[in-house]
Amino acid sequence: MTAQTTSSIDSDISIGDLIARSADLKGELVAFAQGPRFARRLDAVLSETADRYGYLDETTAVLAIDYFALQHHLSGGRTVLERFVAQRRPPLAEAEREMLLGWHDVVESCFEVRRFDGDAVLLHNLVDDVVYRVYSNMGRKALAKLRAGMFLVGRIVPLHPATDAWLVTGHFSVFPKSARREIAQAAAEQLTAHPELLRRNPAMLRKAWEIQAEHRADFIDQVGADMIVLPPDEAQETLREHYRRQRQRAMANLDARTAKRIAKTGPPSEQLAQLPEEMLAADSVALIYDEVEGLNHYRDFGRLDALFADPGLARDRTYLAQLREYLNDESVSPLAIRRLVQRHPDGADPVFRALLRKPGFSWARDGENLLRRRKKAFFDREPTPSISTVGERLAELLRATR
Repeated sequence: MTAQTTSSIDSDISIGDLIARSADLKGELVAFAQGPRFARRLDAVLSETADRYGYLDETTAVLAIDYFALQHHLSGGRTVLERFVAQRRPPLAEAEREMLLGWHDVVESCFEVRRFDGDAVLLHNLVDDVVYRVYSNMGRKALAKLRAGMFLVGRIVPLHPATDAWLVTGHFSVFPKSARREIAQAAAEQLTAHPELLRRNPAMLRKAWEIQAEHRADFIDQVGADMIVLPPDEAQETLREHYRRQRQRAMANLDARTAKRIAKTGPPSEQLAQLPEEMLAADSVALIYDEVEGLNHYRDFGRLDALFADPGLARDRTYLAQLREYLNDESVSPLAIRRLVQRHPDGADPVFRALLRKPGFSWARDGENLLRRRKKAFFDREPTPSISTVGERLAELLRATR
């Protein structure tokens, strides 16, 4: 699969012209990002990127500055890139504005070098299984050390939304063919941690949704519902059984040799199902296998369930403190609060009136707005499955390394 883009630009503007102009504008953007107005914020980003001794090598510094210029959100919500496009004088032409704002769409991944095509190199993204046509605004000489079969780790951005061309941004690290074991493992770990990266490959994304639906149906068959509240040790055991069933189902479709190899090398169910320490110390854990968000677990859910069932418990401030933590914690999905309201709709208004000290609060009228304010990050991102699927090339590399 090859990356595709759509938009419109003047037919007289060539790829070469865009690349040349991108080099000039990228230089202006980096200088703008390193200017005095952003010095304190950039220093904070560089400090976070440095190792525990405060050391920052040149490659890491370049990548940090590139991230800061293209993706870091300032206090007002806009990026440095957006500020540059808005404030640049003289104003940018429309094609230039489109080009620069397209640079928000950063692809950071592990790539395998396919071949050269003129001044471009075709890079196979091992994470999303898409092939990208990539240029450097420093010319082909910047890509000269690449050879087919080598690997690189780095960042690319669209040259312009109207083209299928991409640009190297920041710095990339090159690895020989012999590094395939480490690169494949790194790609697999990246995909496992960020299944949303599949969004560029509709076929893989669709397959991930299908697998998630199958796993959810199996979870419901196992526990009798898509949600269950248990003591931590029972929740742990329920998860272990769930992953054991999935592993057993997957291996049933494999030949004996492959199944034996996976049994030896794949992570055991106990490892996949291991709850964090804070969960094991809770009084209860809710396991919710949502249709969209997948399988999630929530600590001390039983206390909140009791609160919504009996709003009189709000007189005990520890119950409200637990709910306030759910509401303010950016890592807790709105799903958990919605489920409490669904289970006990009559308890929602009195509980939130006590929590917010707003006698006129109505969940039916105000609840969704409350969640959007407190859980903005969840509403800003596109829903993606919690399960990842592996592309054919990455699967080949993983099988070979095992």
